[in-house]
Amino acid sequence: MECMNKLLPTLLLACAPLAHAQDAFKPVAWMAGCWTQQGREAGSVEQWMAPAGGLMLGMARIVKGGRVVEFEFMQIRAGADGQLAYIAQPQGRPPTEFKLLRQGDAEAVFENPAHDFPQRVLYRQAAPDRLVARIEGTMNGKERGIDFAMQRTACP
Repeated sequence: MECMNKLLPTLLLACAPLAHAQDAFKPVAWMAGCWTQQGREAGSVEQWMAPAGGLMLGMARIVKGGRVVEFEFMQIRAGADGQLAYIAQPQGRPPTEFKLLRQGDAEAVFENPAHDFPQRVLYRQAAPDRLVARIEGTMNGKERGIDFAMQRTACP
């Protein structure tokens, strides 16, 4: 028993960073699952894996005329400090990181002011089965924003 009393505090300290990392995902954990892009052709989806090990993995594709015309690999990663970052790789390009700017219960806003466009990526839960993703920033000297409305769907 004495051994357990000495070991328990060590185990609790070792598990604390893991619990902290999982808490960091609270504003985005609801995104896990599959989402159809409204107003797009069938097969146009965004899919997110549930957070595990300090990471959420996502992918998206847009279908037009029965062919994939755009795709993107995404990550939401918890840094060593527990802060989230959104990492995008559209069309398989090198990754671009956006740091968490602000968060709410069902919203997260990521920003990279040095990026050409977008400078901000937002995810908001509009309803339990609705997601709005938005990219925004300055392009050619003008403010611009593009919304992507999605509805939860069963994953294939």
